[in-house]
Amino acid sequence: MSRVAPLDLLDLDASLTDEERQIRAVVRQVVDDRVRPHVAGWYERGSAPVRELATEFGRLGLLGMHLTDYGCAGSSAVAYGLACLELEAGDSGVRSLVSVQGSLAMFAIWRYGGEEQKQRWLPAMAAGEVIGCFGLTEPDHGSDPSSMRTRARRDGDDWVLTGGKMWITNAPVADVAVVWAQTDEGVRGFVVPMDTPGVTATEIRNKMSLRASSTGEVVLDDVRLPADARLPLAIGLKAPLSCLTEARQGIAWGSLGAARDCLQTAIDYAGSRTQFGRPIAGFQLTQAKLADMAVELQKGYLLALHLARLADAGTLRPEQVSVGKLNNVREALGIARQCRTILGANGVSGEYPVLRHANNLESVLTYEGTSEIHQLVIGQKLTGLSAFA
Repeated sequence: MSRVAPLDLLDLDASLTDEERQIRAVVRQVVDDRVRPHVAGWYERGSAPVRELATEFGRLGLLGMHLTDYGCAGSSAVAYGLACLELEAGDSGVRSLVSVQGSLAMFAIWRYGGEEQKQRWLPAMAAGEVIGCFGLTEPDHGSDPSSMRTRARRDGDDWVLTGGKMWITNAPVADVAVVWAQTDEGVRGFVVPMDTPGVTATEIRNKMSLRASSTGEVVLDDVRLPADARLPLAIGLKAPLSCLTEARQGIAWGSLGAARDCLQTAIDYAGSRTQFGRPIAGFQLTQAKLADMAVELQKGYLLALHLARLADAGTLRPEQVSVGKLNNVREALGIARQCRTILGANGVSGEYPVLRHANNLESVLTYEGTSEIHQLVIGQKLTGLSAFA
């Protein structure tokens, strides 16, 4: 009897345009060629060729691909989501490189920067020649960025930044950072070249997750910046939070890529692994697991697609993005863990991608808003009452 791929169960390709399918095919091919043969080694070593990947992704127009002008591709939210799905099917760390570059660092400059800032940074970032990072999270302030301690004070015409940021993707290899700081007028954003005196970025070692991603701590020791380093349109905490909303759309898609890769691996393995004289794919308990995971994968895909269509129509709301991030990452992690059980002891081997994806998704579950934060965002919308204070 013939079989179908996990995301072909409901013929979901019928909901995509030819252009969207073509973009997906290009990204899938580059992941097959450039990521899959090497990613297990990158994960094992705890490092990846970030600059080489950025250059390759820039050549394909994947960096800031949903932004317009300044060398950006101006693709739809659906096309961007499909790209994130294919990238994370390779590895969450690879997708994180693209998300942080395009949806955080580039989006912040594109949305809140002045024209000179956009001209200076965005074309080079879109090409992968300049790598950016996004400095919001601090060692003691993650889910509550309003309590950040990093401060920016005026000194004549200059700004002087003091503080530190933690768990910053791309920081150790970045050329520029978008840093958020408290000022006397509230939270403001600054474009900080990483070679500015007083800026130090240190790689975070011994991670058990996202090991194919460069993650660092950034220390700002009386960093002096000119007046034009401030993002002129970024006023208040809503500015960095809007950047997170932008990035979460890609995460809702990307996590499905990790889940799909795990499920396809489990299906292939179960078809070839023989116990008690028959493939374990023929046992009822195995098929029940596979069926339940496939159903959750389809549901997550339909949710991500719906949200992306809303984004393309200009009607997407932040709490709707929270639904996507909460559901899809949580279900993807559950799929990865369940697939591990089908692979048995081989599920913990680096020869297969399943536990690597599961470990990565533990980080994805936390960053860009924990599950608990997104539950409270949704709860506030349902009840009209805030549980944050």
